[in-house]
Order: sequence, then C-alpha cells, then structure tokens
Amino acid sequence: MKAFFEAIQSLFVDFLFKPLDWLRALELDNWWLANSISWILMAICGYYMVYWIKQLRIFDEAGTENQDTTAHSFLK
Repeated sequence: MKAFFEAIQSLFVDFLFKPLDWLRALELDNWWLANSISWILMAICGYYMVYWIKQLRIFDEAGTENQDTTAHSFLK
C-alpha cells in the first residue's frame, strides 16, 4: 500500500508539477513572463463576463425573462 501512495507522489511531484516549478524559477528572472498565464486567464474571464452581461441585457430587453419570485418551486 505504501508503494501505491509513493507512486501517486512521484506522479505529481516528478511530472505534473514540473511546469509550476519552471514558472516559480522563471519568476526570479522575469515577473511579467511568469505571470503571463494569470493575465491570459483574467482576460478570458473578462471577455466571457462581458459576453454574459450582453446576453442578459438581450433577454431583459426582449422581456422573455421570468422575474417572478415564485418562478422556482423552492422560493414559494
């Protein structure tokens, strides 16, 4: 059983976390490049938030959204 957990440890430490170790070492040289993944993910989330708000506005202006407080059975 011990070998099973050591295999899981080896999988994560030796293989799956290597890109994160590389980013940690890169931060000492270039902060902007090391945090580029964070900036890309923030840009993607920002884009989809704007898209979602635009879609909400379209349904609100069309009047198709049911805003009755009893629209869901658990709100009775």
